Order: sequence, then structure tokens, then C-alpha cells
Amino acid sequence: MYSKRNYFIVFLYIFGLLFITTWIWNIMQGELPLVDQWTRNLVAKVDGTPIYIFFTWVTKLGSKSFVLPMTIIMAIVLIIIYRHIVPGLIFGLGTLASHLLNHGLKLLVERERPSISIDLDAVGFSFPSGHAMTSIVCYGLLAYFLAKKCKNMKVALFVQIVFAFLVCMVGISRYFINVHYLTDVLTGFMLGYMLLLILIFLYRFMERLRHPS
Repeated sequence: MYSKRNYFIVFLYIFGLLFITTWIWNIMQGELPLVDQWTRNLVAKVDGTPIYIFFTWVTKLGSKSFVLPMTIIMAIVLIIIYRHIVPGLIFGLGTLASHLLNHGLKLLVERERPSISIDLDAVGFSFPSGHAMTSIVCYGLLAYFLAKKCKNMKVALFVQIVFAFLVCMVGISRYFINVHYLTDVLTGFMLGYMLLLILIFLYRFMERLRHPS
């Protein structure tokens, strides 16, 4: 069962990377990917509605001004909870790595945003979404480490579901407030999730080194 799950994850990786590669090719050719063509009308309908206003608040949970201090504080909290520096380092440096990787990809692809807004933390290039990519790594790692400390499985599951919902809301908010195309957000999610799994694997590997059986 374990090997089958690994094969399935690898298949999803390859499938996702094929989509991402196709989108990058379209973007660098000056074309709008079909996914974005099909979804642009919805953004126009949401503009100025309560849904738009709601997402302008939600998006702040993925902004640098919120994520940076939160990451520092929670890294310290994790070090205290685990009584070891490794979880805090993985969490803090992993979140930083996601930001730097995202910034590098944006400079590589150089996709213009559908709209610019300093107030909504939407400046610079668009692809992939930094909010989606950084949020899934930051909140995903936080959910993982907090859930590991929950003795009750139902509480652990609840923590994971809450953070997963938060990540989805932060990422999709960038699409609904029209500062990212949908492909920006989906790519941010996919690449962020890949990085999240790598960081969790790294943590487990370091734990095995610390506590060899």
C-alpha cells in the first residue's frame, strides 16, 4: 500500500509539472492559457461585491506584513513546544525558501499581473502566486508540527483541516481580487505542496538521524 501511494504521488507530480510547463510555455509566448481564458468572466462579476470585500481581508493572511512576524513568532513557539531547534528551523527557513523560490520563478517567467495594487500586496510579476505558494508551505508546516503534538487524533485532523481551508482561501483570494490569474494560483499551490512534502521529508530524515533505531 505504501509503495502504491508513493507511485500515485509521483504520478501527480509529473501530471502537475506537465500542466505547469504548458502554462509557462503559453505565457512566455504571449498567450493566455485556456484555464485563464475560461475563468476571467467570473472575476469581473465578483468585482465590488461582498465576496470581493471578503477576499480583500482574507488575502492579508498571506501577505508579507503578516506572514513574516507570524513565522518568527511561531518558529520560537515550535522550538519551545518541541524543546529542540529543528522544527523551528524547518518551519522558518522552509517558509523563507518558498518565498525566495517564488521570487526567482517570477523573475524567470516575467508575467504581468491582471492588475496592480500596493494595498493588496500585488506588485511585481504574477507567475506563480506568492501568496498561494508561501501559504501552503508556511501554514502546511505549521499544521504538520502542531498536529504531531495533538494526542487526540480528531483534534489533529481538525487542525489540519482548518489550516488546509485557510490555505485554500488565501490562495483563491488572489484570483477573486484580480491580482493573479487562476493559473498563477494553481501553480503556486502545486509547487508549494511539492516543497512542503520535501521539507516534511527533510524533517523526518533529520529526526531519524537524531534518534536512530
